[in-house]
Amino acid sequence: MSMANDVKMDWIDRTLSFINPRAAYERIAWKQGIRGYDSGSRAGNNSGWVAINAPAEQMNQGQRDIIRARSRDLENNADIAEAIIGTFERNVIRTGMHVQAKPIGKDGNEDEKLGKTMEKLWERWCRPENCDITGESTFGEMQGMATRRMIADGGILFVLSDNPYKNAEIPLILQMREVDEIDSTRFSYGAAGENRIINGIEVNEYNKPVAFWLKTITPDGLILGDSKRIDAERVIYLRKKIRPSQLREVPKLANTINRVRDVNEYSEAVSIKERVLACLSVFIKKAIPGGGVGRGSNIASPKDEKTGYAVKTLSPGLVTELMPGDDVTSVNPSGQASNAKEFIASQQRLIAAGQGLSYEAVARDMSEVNYSSARQGLIEDKKTYEMLQEYIKRHLCEKVWREFITQAVLADKLNIPDFFTNKEDYLNHDWIAPGSDWIDPLKEVKANAEALESNQVTLEDICAKSGRDWREVMAQRKKEIDFEKSLEDNNAGKK
Repeated sequence: MSMANDVKMDWIDRTLSFINPRAAYERIAWKQGIRGYDSGSRAGNNSGWVAINAPAEQMNQGQRDIIRARSRDLENNADIAEAIIGTFERNVIRTGMHVQAKPIGKDGNEDEKLGKTMEKLWERWCRPENCDITGESTFGEMQGMATRRMIADGGILFVLSDNPYKNAEIPLILQMREVDEIDSTRFSYGAAGENRIINGIEVNEYNKPVAFWLKTITPDGLILGDSKRIDAERVIYLRKKIRPSQLREVPKLANTINRVRDVNEYSEAVSIKERVLACLSVFIKKAIPGGGVGRGSNIASPKDEKTGYAVKTLSPGLVTELMPGDDVTSVNPSGQASNAKEFIASQQRLIAAGQGLSYEAVARDMSEVNYSSARQGLIEDKKTYEMLQEYIKRHLCEKVWREFITQAVLADKLNIPDFFTNKEDYLNHDWIAPGSDWIDPLKEVKANAEALESNQVTLEDICAKSGRDWREVMAQRKKEIDFEKSLEDNNAGKK
């Protein structure tokens, strides 16, 4: 009964097949006809496909460290992996996102003077010695590191700390921590109403993180003492959450790791083959065996340690004489250069697509695009970048800004008497992400001019696309226009 090979027979089918084979066949045929999806079948090509349903943490915790280690290995040793990470880092952050303070005053209008004061204070704080507890990274560079580590490691932690250094203008300082420092050995399934600790993260009854258990690890990997509990309010944990039951991070490269590794090893194999094809080997056949004393001796010739044969070398322009009875046979490896370009390009397309990017963005190969296709690819890539930009804005930059302004008020660096009464009004702000360059500036400028004239967009929208503050643009243009007018007036006076 061939149909039984496609549909699993249960005990009823087997029993019925003995009593009434025709009825059994019809039953199996009916089951075959009403099946919902081929993807749900366990027969044929799916016979070896074993998949399980389980909560995200249960599925991820057993392989998380392995995936992260492999992802870091490819980051260090595979150019395709670095191309992906570098593409995100350049286009999502570049030199960093810039804040535009928009505090609302008592009159209900935007207080531009206070906003400028906030921005200047923020600009000073973003210097390495003020915002980074190690004194090495600006806040913009921290954003870049966060993007890189989210792609390669799956996440990163920022601890909002008190500045331990003297003469700090603002007491707030950031401490970057790697996800390896979360103590995954910490587990506690408390009684009803008590918090649970899962993979180093303490959660309440609604699975909301309330604390992180972090190990104290020195840069050389030495673990000092027991892990410490840090309230979640003081920790910014950046990671992409793709399932409701997920608590910990998974590297974004996870779904393309195997393909990147395959291409990396294939490229190395092709390189070795090309080097072999470029080699020239020469064997000397002796009619008279070597050894003993005299011209036939090859005692002075070095020997290969593996084969024990004497080895001679060739040099450019070499002219020499062979011994009596010697014959030379050259060995030229057969074969031709592998046409690896198509294979690598097809794999790069799949790898790029798996990361939400175009082939051109990852491979930096623009040989097969025109203006329309390049622009369409750029638009799609920008959607991917904007999703990560929005995440960095809301989960890192905004939280740091709110804490920074609060600390500045407490330190009397900002004179806002009613700050805590109208906190949300004074914390009103926006973030300007780095803009993208134009493929055809003339077409883009004309399109922007027409859209602005027809009130379809604002100057703020246009400037934001290029990563600029519209106020600064207008203020600078006014300075330039006034300066140009003053030069014209001076020249007219001289005449």
